[in-house]
Amino acid sequence: MRVGFIGLGNMGAPMAANLIRAGHEVSGFDPVARPAGVTMAASAAEAARGADAVVTMLPNGAILRAVAAEVIPAMAAGAVLCDCSTVDVASARAVAAAAGAAGLMAIDAPVSGGVGGAAAGTLTFMAGGSDEAFAKVRPLFEAMGRKAVHCGGPGAGQAAKICNNMILGVTMIATCEAFALADRLGLDRQKMFDVVSTSSGQSWSLTAYCPAPGVGPRSPADEGYRPGFAAELMLKDLGLSQEAAAAAGAETPMGALAAELYRRFVEEEGGRGLDFSAILRRFEPGPQA
Repeated sequence: MRVGFIGLGNMGAPMAANLIRAGHEVSGFDPVARPAGVTMAASAAEAARGADAVVTMLPNGAILRAVAAEVIPAMAAGAVLCDCSTVDVASARAVAAAAGAAGLMAIDAPVSGGVGGAAAGTLTFMAGGSDEAFAKVRPLFEAMGRKAVHCGGPGAGQAAKICNNMILGVTMIATCEAFALADRLGLDRQKMFDVVSTSSGQSWSLTAYCPAPGVGPRSPADEGYRPGFAAELMLKDLGLSQEAAAAAGAETPMGALAAELYRRFVEEEGGRGLDFSAILRRFEPGPQA
């Protein structure tokens, strides 16, 4: 397929590289990044012109709306605008409506798996849009990831991502609290892991992404908390969950508390630029506890 790829940062660049590796023809645009191996266009509209699909990986809903306004007029009828950013549901639905009005198809398909998953081609895509649009971009999902789930109509992909990451934020904090409590009670961290990882308290945050260095499978904790998924991105996603909860009239007290704790960690406690699992540091005995 001919693909325009807009947004070639830490996530977008390896995703585009996997598309090229799979034999797709990629024309990319990013106002800053110039990744090796990607044919760069002079503008987002130029990257989109003549493409079968345009993939976007952007920081927020406002930027998505602006990019969509630029690329939609340049896209050929029947092409698909596939947004893989994590943005608010309202922006996803607005972009889908604008694309439909122009004779295009649209999919909101945020991802799970982080930078490591983007590089390895093992991302999970949560997609919202029509059956036809999903079928057309499925080969792209297969090149960039391991799994793609069609969650429903426009905005459903973003809804799934927001719910998933609210659970992730809450369980990571609970996992970190448990390690800090174990420390204070004199319980060895490895012994706690051995018990909890095969007991009712186990979660992905513990068994696949353990926040305690030297415990469990290798994770960002063993790399000085170099980000696989940055704390400020978790804060962004938890903020989106609370915006969505307010709009839907849903009660999410644990999600709200997780958002506040990550806000403090990022803005007041030195967490910016660290992996989201580094929030363990704020609970450990010592000056930050």
